[in-house]
Amino acid sequence: MNTTPADYIKLHFIVFLFGFTAILGKLISLPSVEMVFYRTLFAAVGMAALIYFKKGSFAVSSAKDFWTLAGTGLIVALHWITFFASGKISNPSVSLVGFATCSFWAAIIEPLAKGKKIRPLEVGLGVAVLIGLALIFSFDFNYPLGLALGIASGLTAAVFSVINSKLVTRLSSYTITLYEMVAACLGIILFLPFYQFYFSAGSLQLSPTWQDWIYIALLGWVCSVYAYSQMVNLMLKLSVFFIQLALNLEPVYGIVFAILIFGKKEVMGWNFYAGTTIILAAVALYPVLKNRYGHQFNTPLQ
Repeated sequence: MNTTPADYIKLHFIVFLFGFTAILGKLISLPSVEMVFYRTLFAAVGMAALIYFKKGSFAVSSAKDFWTLAGTGLIVALHWITFFASGKISNPSVSLVGFATCSFWAAIIEPLAKGKKIRPLEVGLGVAVLIGLALIFSFDFNYPLGLALGIASGLTAAVFSVINSKLVTRLSSYTITLYEMVAACLGIILFLPFYQFYFSAGSLQLSPTWQDWIYIALLGWVCSVYAYSQMVNLMLKLSVFFIQLALNLEPVYGIVFAILIFGKKEVMGWNFYAGTTIILAAVALYPVLKNRYGHQFNTPLQ
């Protein structure tokens, strides 16, 4: 399918929404696991209602697709838990920069999953992202675990994006989103007793404040029902690598929002911003290098 300017505008708007999720995660008083439980619950209910009123299809073509959706939903849950946990133990800026490694992972995972050769241009830009991360780590950095969890969220995001890019060729993006949100929610419900016993000191925090309900609704309906399903739909037109590279712009919005909302505690050292600049430069350079030198740099690695 041919891409249009509207597709790129929609992608950029989705990136804007995803960039705000880190702020919402910090504002919600619940721990990350309980928060993701409510997010996936709201998203599943909202997606089912949308499909029903739009007279869409709830059908899945095969048992294989059903179990693939179920497994992918668990990966999505793990992605959100690591992402929000990163922001909780560090700050939104750190979680967003760790997530920015998704393009590096996508550059390796997508061609392998689709039986194609790895392209040096994409790997090179992915390595630039890793250099930016190394610069962040090279000085006195107080949130190594937070950044590690952010990187884990980037890896899981690349994995489920590659899977969804194949599923969307035969299933509706709404159907994909519904089943993955249901699977993610059920997976967290099954995980809660283990989480309660080993990680949460024997108790669960399942009573959101009235402000939490507002933020959770935004996470579930705006950032999941709309943004997640539309991103899946764009995979019909745009490569997973390009989408993940564009998602590296999340830190731009997230860091600006975080500084405006949370103030001085979001201000980091110069190495953090230097590393972030390298990561974001990779996003800007990709379309330029591909258009100008694509015939040289896109020769697959043997």
